[in-house]
Amino acid sequence: MPVRDLVSVVLLFVAAATALTSSPLKKRPCPVDLTTLYPEHNISVPIDYFHNETMYEPHSNGTFPLRYWFDASYYQDGGPVIVLQSGETDGTGRLPFLQKGIIHLLAQATNGIGVILEHRYYGTSFPTPDLSTENLRFLTTEQALADMAFFAQNVVFEGLEDKHLTAPETAYFGYGGSYAGSFVAFLRGFTTDRELLGAISSSGVPEAIWDFWRYYEPVREYGPPDCISTHTKLINVADNILLNNTAYTAQLKDAFGLSDVTYDDDFAQVLSYPIGGWQGRNWDPAINDPSFFEYCDNITSPDPVPHNFTTPSNTTIHTLLSASGYSDQTLTLSTPLQNFITYIQRTFVLPVLASNTSTLAAAYTTHNTTFYAQDSLAQTWRPWPYQYCTEYGFLQTGSGVPRDPHRLPLVSRLLTLEYNALICALAFNITAPPHTARVNNRYGGFGIAYDRLAFVDGEQDPWRGAGVHSPLAKGRESTVQRPFVLIEGAVHHWDENGVFANETSEGVPPRSVREVQAMEVAWVRAWLEEWRKERGG
Repeated sequence: MPVRDLVSVVLLFVAAATALTSSPLKKRPCPVDLTTLYPEHNISVPIDYFHNETMYEPHSNGTFPLRYWFDASYYQDGGPVIVLQSGETDGTGRLPFLQKGIIHLLAQATNGIGVILEHRYYGTSFPTPDLSTENLRFLTTEQALADMAFFAQNVVFEGLEDKHLTAPETAYFGYGGSYAGSFVAFLRGFTTDRELLGAISSSGVPEAIWDFWRYYEPVREYGPPDCISTHTKLINVADNILLNNTAYTAQLKDAFGLSDVTYDDDFAQVLSYPIGGWQGRNWDPAINDPSFFEYCDNITSPDPVPHNFTTPSNTTIHTLLSASGYSDQTLTLSTPLQNFITYIQRTFVLPVLASNTSTLAAAYTTHNTTFYAQDSLAQTWRPWPYQYCTEYGFLQTGSGVPRDPHRLPLVSRLLTLEYNALICALAFNITAPPHTARVNNRYGGFGIAYDRLAFVDGEQDPWRGAGVHSPLAKGRESTVQRPFVLIEGAVHHWDENGVFANETSEGVPPRSVREVQAMEVAWVRAWLEEWRKERGG
């Protein structure tokens, strides 16, 4: 069957599975405890696969329990195993994708088994008794990739012990979003077809980048122009005082209610928080983060936003604008600055003060050496910074933005490499940049490409600049063997989540997402059929 026809048929399958209607969005049913619906399991895997590598000395001959979940509801003999890599988080957060997301769709369409596989050092999958820097030495890309290969060759699914469900007798496919998206892409080169037949990388970030200032550029390109113009000027107001007219720094901090925040870069970080909501936008209202547009509505409002707490006087607002070099724009920037201050106080200041559990100085600092010294397993924040401090970078700076008076940074220029890398030095005693060149040379970076490796990205994704759809990467033709698809209007791995039939409405899911999910089903079906023919099945 021609590929176009196959996609059309599969689109009908996806439409039937989600029962898209034009009715209003229906009320979501009471949440089901997915950990009860999908019991956790563990497979014992080696702590150290690479005994010839000195970086892992002292080596370990031990094992640890790697956690996973699976759903065999649709399994029929000969069906594949489809593994979603959970990435840099507790795997329980990925369970919805077994129930109604992309893994559910793929398993249903192929009569396969859907799996969520936890990444080492996350959730409960700890190889070591603590998260000290020494014990984090086994947290590398290659060690984690080896976990997947071991899993595919050794897993025994409870209740299906009589089946031959290990590779290469059974076809294995991988799916991942964001870091996990690049992870499954790397798997195609790290493993053979015997261990992983194909993979779909959604919003993958295969190009390791130390200074990833381009993270915010899609916000500039696709955000509301009036909001972006206003926001960048407001950030520049703060920067001009913090960097060039420091006599007004104390007055600036006080205006925002952040006078207790000691370090100027920490203060500047808080002012940069509001646009971070861009990445959290999603087509599903139940998980969408509306904060970015709420912020834009605030700073672009022609009138002062109502509030019931004290904010600076007009005199103070005018003084700050004058001190920052914007005296000629007092008429147009006074209300936006006042509303910016109101938003920061309502969103980031008052909740901390009301909690009575922290101070503003403690809540908003990157300079807390006491905090960074903690390394028990309870310090679940440690693994991902260790990974980006040693291999990936991805530090999102304002200082890296090329200087152009007509293209101001979206975050403060005080957010430098040095500031963002404080956690590397204070938590892990790492003072050198990560090994980004080694990662890119080994795994392919922007140029990574293999047969049966699909890349699906969001047009408006802030992480697009580290993926194969980056403006810095070479364009490609999309084929069934090497799919290359950009979802119009989408942000971060929009193809991963799904909804129940009674949760659909016009545009939920959007047609672009349904079409891409249909393509993904078609690709996996085509790859599976090719594999079966090669095996004489």
